[in-house]
Amino acid sequence: IIRVAFQALAAVLGGTQSLHTNAKDEALALPTEESVLLALRTQQIIAHESGVANTIDPLAGSYLIESLTSRIEEEASDYIKKIDEIGGAVGAVEKGFFKKEIEESAYRYQKEIESGRRKLVGVNIYPEGDGMRYEILKVRPEVEVSQKERLIKIKKTRNKKRIDDLLEKLKTEAKGDGNLMPVIIELVRLRATIGEISDALREVFGEHKD
Repeated sequence: IIRVAFQALAAVLGGTQSLHTNAKDEALALPTEESVLLALRTQQIIAHESGVANTIDPLAGSYLIESLTSRIEEEASDYIKKIDEIGGAVGAVEKGFFKKEIEESAYRYQKEIESGRRKLVGVNIYPEGDGMRYEILKVRPEVEVSQKERLIKIKKTRNKKRIDDLLEKLKTEAKGDGNLMPVIIELVRLRATIGEISDALREVFGEHKD
């Protein structure tokens, strides 16, 4: 909760145009109404109580911020050049570059925590027993049953032949250079499922495997 509040404040100080504050239980399950409200209130307090949103670029002129901005810009430019040399974004994906970078970054981060080089309050400094426990949202079984019944009803009443024809058209378009969106939009309007649309595209493009 505290980290999210500081991160949100940092985003506003940095001039963000869009902000999402994670609910405290979002990593465990669908957020509860109480945790969603708390996340919303975090934004509202920053917006209406802190005063930082009342001026454009409140950290303007800060030597630290300006130097960090220049450093990020320089390092980002070097990184983009590196990706271009590999063959661009597509080439980098095909060579497993992004996957390797993410894995190595996660490994370094975890290693820093376990070695104590990176301090995380409540994790590797000032730990407190088993940590805090939250009541997570539990979806009632009847909700799942109701949704299944609704899906069965939709599949029975929709125009299956038209959907099948459009799925074939989607595959044909995917094999060429056609625009897939008009076909997908029409499929959605006819109540085709995401799974059905994805399966049709998988037949053409396959699945990415390492």
